[in-house]
Amino acid sequence: MQKFDHLTGVAAPMPVVNVDTDMIIPKDYLKTIKRTGLGKGLFANLRYAEDGSEIPDFVLNKPAYRRAEILVAGDNFGCGSSREHAPWALLDFGIRCVISTSFADIFYNNCFKNGILPITVSPEVLQLLLDDAERGANATISVDLEKQEIRGPDGGVVHFDIDPFRKHCLLNGLDDIGLTMEKAKGIEGFENRLATDRPWV
Repeated sequence: MQKFDHLTGVAAPMPVVNVDTDMIIPKDYLKTIKRTGLGKGLFANLRYAEDGSEIPDFVLNKPAYRRAEILVAGDNFGCGSSREHAPWALLDFGIRCVISTSFADIFYNNCFKNGILPITVSPEVLQLLLDDAERGANATISVDLEKQEIRGPDGGVVHFDIDPFRKHCLLNGLDDIGLTMEKAKGIEGFENRLATDRPWV
């Protein structure tokens, strides 16, 4: 998993509440277990018309936000089904950080397992960040995970909270497999002892 320590990028405003995982990545794109190639399906029902053409008014279709790396979203982001394709699609598009007032639990956990930082802020802070994000290509926001700070385009700084264990995992690029591999020597030692003490097992 790619490490997350510091990110500076364009923030796209999406002040929509209750964005569910079907909206993030429609069911038509769930036929693959690959984590790549899903960016084209991100918010597909909002991004594309029935004939496949882009809907120009959708935020990620606007020139200023086509390379957005941060999404500033409405309350209860990621609700609905537990599909892990939702963070995969965000990541494949290029979004490494989502900021909202609240997240659905399963989506929130899946973000950390895939190298995406979900940040929870107060409604007042979210409104400030949405205002910043409305600036288009000038909507550059910096996120410092080590310091747990968000810095706006005018230099304003906001502190955010995060679970220390999840912070450690993101900073070091550790998903569930990576965490297990950190204990590889201990596991190997246990297996060797088991083979000696219980050769019949």
